[in-house]
Amino acid sequence: MSSILPPVHPGEILREEYLVPLNMSAGSLAKKLRVPRTRIERLAAEQTAVTTDTALRLGKFFRTTPEFWLNLQASYDLKIAAAALKDELAEIPELEVAA
Repeated sequence: MSSILPPVHPGEILREEYLVPLNMSAGSLAKKLRVPRTRIERLAAEQTAVTTDTALRLGKFFRTTPEFWLNLQASYDLKIAAAALKDELAEIPELEVAA
């Protein structure tokens, strides 16, 4: 899996594309989502992952889909794992398909 773009944590998207433009704090968003303040603070600080519960709440509040948030998380996780496993993955042969 090769990508030119660096991994982008969903918390960065939440912070830079939603919280900052709306001049909203993580604590204020947490209240609106009815979740612990620390959950959104840690997500915005890129210290924790988006869960299905959080994705559903973010999707509802921001009028996106939960899949949007989970896809951001999956993409981030795959890029991090691919980098960590780069050498090991290089040793795995690909299936040869006869023409």
